[in-house]
Amino acid sequence: MDATSDLLALPRSVLLALWAQDVGAGAGPLQQALAAVQGDDEPHAVRVGEDGTPGEDGLAGLVAAWASGPREVAAVLPAPGDLAGVPAAVSTLAVDAGECVLVHSGTGSFAAVPVVEEFGSALEPGHLVTWEVRAVPEWRTRLLGSLGSLADAERELRLALISATEALASLDVARWRPDAAEAIAALRSEVGPGWPVPHTLDGRRLRVLASAARLRAIVTLATADDGGAVNLWQADQRSTALREVDRAARRAMSAATATVAAGPV
Repeated sequence: MDATSDLLALPRSVLLALWAQDVGAGAGPLQQALAAVQGDDEPHAVRVGEDGTPGEDGLAGLVAAWASGPREVAAVLPAPGDLAGVPAAVSTLAVDAGECVLVHSGTGSFAAVPVVEEFGSALEPGHLVTWEVRAVPEWRTRLLGSLGSLADAERELRLALISATEALASLDVARWRPDAAEAIAALRSEVGPGWPVPHTLDGRRLRVLASAARLRAIVTLATADDGGAVNLWQADQRSTALREVDRAARRAMSAATATVAAGPV
């Protein structure tokens, strides 16, 4: 996977949310979901509750349990100072991870946070992933109030794109980091990211996910250093603008995963 593909990779929680709401009964669909979420990782483990009890059958058991009946699912992508609807019981874990999956089913409401441990080398990296699962209070109303609708998210993304364009022009990326400028230009391409998402995912949600992923990747590249900033105030103004772009992109990505009654349409 090249650097641009790495930047565009969907968070594990987004993939799990998309597959958890789509997968039905049977070994075939379950294995397809596991392959998509785990990717090149080692098989994902699960720990349940505050006592850290190992989840039976790892991620397969967790997804199978969710797939046993009707469910409402969303991924949330919090950042320090922006919990984005994350339940308090997992807020510290979720902010550290930068992501979380929320599920409501006939057995209750749950949050699952991926804790990732890296191993190997830069040339051959590996990841050990353990999903920390907690029972949480009913989260749907709070999340919907935080996210708004998918249409709201699309409007915010359009405004975020304008902000990102203005911030990048101010940063003059091409002058101080031509490599980053080339990567940003590539990220603006309309070529599909080729993600392992369910084939049933509708085009509108996929477009929102793609736009949000590209904006987040652009922010990552543009905030690697302060670029041509003349002073600290200028650097802070630019980074603040790009943080708002990232916030809009994170919330749009979350809205595109949410299947909550009376939620995003």
